[in-house]
Amino acid sequence: MFVTFEGVDGAGKSTQAGLLAAALGPETLLLREPGGTDAGERLRDLLKDGSLDLHIRAELMLFCAARAQLVEERIRPALAAGRDVVCDRFIDSTVAYQGFARGLGSDDVNALNELAIAGCRPDRTVLLEVGVDWAADRARERQAADPPAAPRDRFESEGIEFQRTVADAFRSIAAAEPERFLVVDAEGDVQEVHERVRAALGR
Repeated sequence: MFVTFEGVDGAGKSTQAGLLAAALGPETLLLREPGGTDAGERLRDLLKDGSLDLHIRAELMLFCAARAQLVEERIRPALAAGRDVVCDRFIDSTVAYQGFARGLGSDDVNALNELAIAGCRPDRTVLLEVGVDWAADRARERQAADPPAAPRDRFESEGIEFQRTVADAFRSIAAAEPERFLVVDAEGDVQEVHERVRAALGR
C-alpha cells in the first residue's frame, strides 16, 4: 500500500506519517517530499530556502525532479518488493501550492506530475484537515524551536492568505478524487488524530 499525507503547513503531516509508518511495521518505508534520496535532499535545501530567489516555474520543475528521483530510486522498488510506503507530501502538494496558490494552473502541473511519477500513484491520500489559523500557530511554534541560523522557510513565510488558498485547493482536489482521498480531522491530541487516520485507512 502506498499512502501519502497532505495538508497545509503545520497540519501535522510529518508526525502522523511517522506514526502510521511505525504502526504498519518495520518493513514500511517512510519518506518525505522533497527529499528521500541524495539528489532529493539537495533539491529540498534549495526549495526550502526562502532567501533564494526562484521563479515559480523553476520551483515547480525542481519539485518534479526530486519526485521523479524518489519514485524510481525508492518508491517503485519498495512497492515491487511488497513493502508499504508512507510519504509526507506527494503530487497533490504541487497542485495545491504551485498550481493554485502560485497561479500556474492545475493542467500544466498535473502534466508534469504525471511525467515525474510515470504511473506510480498513491493508493490512499490522507488529507489532514485543520483550521489555517490553528496550523499557523503550530508552524510558528516549530519555527521558534529551530536553531537561530535556520534559513527562512519559503512556504511557511508566505503568510496566512497564501495558506488559506492552499487549504481551499486541497479541499477541491480531494473532492475531485473521493475514491483516493481520506479527509481526517487533525486538530487535537496527536494520538487521537493517529487513531482517526488508522480508522479511516482500516489499518
